[in-house]
Amino acid sequence: MRLEIVPLPGLPMVRSGDDLCKLILSACTEANLTLANGDVLCVAQKIVSKAEGRLVQLADVTPSPEAEKLAEETAKDPRLAQLILDESREIMRKRPGVTIVRHNLGLVGANAGIDQSNIEHEGGEAALLLPVDPDASAAALKAQIFAATGANIGVIITDSHNRPWRLGTVGAAIGAAGIEVLEDHRGGTDIYGRDLKVTLINRADAMAAAATLLMGETTEKIPAAVLRGFPPDEHTGCAADINRPIEEDLFR
Repeated sequence: MRLEIVPLPGLPMVRSGDDLCKLILSACTEANLTLANGDVLCVAQKIVSKAEGRLVQLADVTPSPEAEKLAEETAKDPRLAQLILDESREIMRKRPGVTIVRHNLGLVGANAGIDQSNIEHEGGEAALLLPVDPDASAAALKAQIFAATGANIGVIITDSHNRPWRLGTVGAAIGAAGIEVLEDHRGGTDIYGRDLKVTLINRADAMAAAATLLMGETTEKIPAAVLRGFPPDEHTGCAADINRPIEEDLFR
């Protein structure tokens, strides 16, 4: 097996209501790439959120007393603190400069995934929220591309995540469609015949991390890439399957 990663640098700045399928297929044409069965399209969360209208003007946010308190404890803008509360199931840890939450999507991370980098602030300070349902976003994009090209591809919505006990961010999957998200080896054996009892391979995050190496996470302006070399996949797993159940959370 040989894996190829093809970046798609030809995408314009995405705005609310833009047709991502059309923009991505145009970028594929510029890259002289024809999508084929088995390809996996990785798309940065940021352009999905922009297209879906998840950009919020802070001037439109009224902080609650709870947000004012959180802002004081974490040295954040009270309006951002309100957005963090709105997007979260619970605040798990907090200190000046850091707010770790369990997002409404079940993701655990900093600031509910809310970002102010690489977005327009022409109308005043703004913030970009995660998609409401990134798995649904991935499924919709997969279906649109199939309708336009006939190619049965997988789609991953990527985002940058920190991990406990490790420095730096890596690309991770917050939305997925048309791929086997978790490869379950439990019940099998290793090369010496020992039973495998806990081995789950997170294929979606591995693909997202690989694509992010070329997409970049700062000023590269490459919000999409195609992974090629996988056989066509009929699995219906989604990124929500990756979230560890709360009852298995040993850090609570």
